[in-house]
Amino acid sequence: MLSYRHAFHAGNHADVLKHYVLGLALEYTKQKDKPFWYIDTHAGAGMYQLTDGYAAQNAEFEQGIAKLIAAESLPKPLADFVSQIKSFNTNSLDFYPGSPMIAQDFLRADDKMRLFELHPNDYKLLAGNFKGSTKQTKIEMQNGFAGIKACLPPPIRRAVVLVDPPYEDKQDYQHVVNMIKDSLARFATGTYIIWYPLLQRPEPLDMIADLMDLNVPNWLNVEMTIHAPSAEGFGMHGSGMFIINPPWTLPKMLEETMPTLTQLLALDETASYYINSQIA
Repeated sequence: MLSYRHAFHAGNHADVLKHYVLGLALEYTKQKDKPFWYIDTHAGAGMYQLTDGYAAQNAEFEQGIAKLIAAESLPKPLADFVSQIKSFNTNSLDFYPGSPMIAQDFLRADDKMRLFELHPNDYKLLAGNFKGSTKQTKIEMQNGFAGIKACLPPPIRRAVVLVDPPYEDKQDYQHVVNMIKDSLARFATGTYIIWYPLLQRPEPLDMIADLMDLNVPNWLNVEMTIHAPSAEGFGMHGSGMFIINPPWTLPKMLEETMPTLTQLLALDETASYYINSQIA
C-alpha cells in the first residue's frame, strides 16, 4: 500500500514523541566509544516543508512541534530536542526533519546509516536530501520489513533500529511482530524502537501484547494521549513507543519530562502519559 505520505502529519504530536525518544536513545548509544549502525525501516522523505504542500494542508505541526518551540521553559532534554529542530530552520518554523535527519545529527565519522523507503516519490526526496553522504548512508527503495534482514547482525554488533510503518494496512502490525522476532534471532542485543498509533481498534495493543510475549529481558513502553478518543471512533488520539533493549537511563529521563511534554501538547483534560519498563 503506497498511498501514505507522512508529509501530511510532519511535526505533529506523534512525531514529537517519536523523535524525542529516538534522540534520547541515540545520544546514549553514541556515548560509548564504539561505532554503531542506525537502521530506519520506513524512512520517509527525510525533511518536510511545513509552510507549503502536504504539511500545510492540515498544519498538524501547529499542535505539535510548534507548541514546544513556543514554550518558555523546558527541561533540558526537551530543550535540547527543540534546539535540534531549530537548527534546521532560520527565523521561523519552516522545516521539520524526519527520523533520518534527526539520527544523522548523532552519528559520528565511523557510524553508519541504512535507510529503507518503498514509496517512489519519498525515496527520491530522501535520496536527494542525503546526496553527498553516500559514504556513511545507504538508501534502498525497499520495504524495510524485508530489507532489514540483510543488515543484521551488523558487522560492528551495535545498532539502533527504528520501526515506524504507516499501519494503513492492518497487516503491518503482524509484520512488525514477525520482523522483530526474526531480527532478535539474528541480533538479540540491538536496540529496537517501535512506534505505534493509539486508535479505537484492537490491533495496536494486540501488537504490544505479542511483543511482550517474546519475553525479552529489557524493554520500555511509553504512551502519550493528547485528547479523548473521538465519539465517532475514528482518528489517532495518541501514540506510543515500545523499545527493546532501551538505555537504562531512559525510564528516569521520561518520568522527568513526559509530564511537561503531555501538558504542552494536551488538547483536553484527558491527556495523559504512561511509562512501564523492565530493565534487568
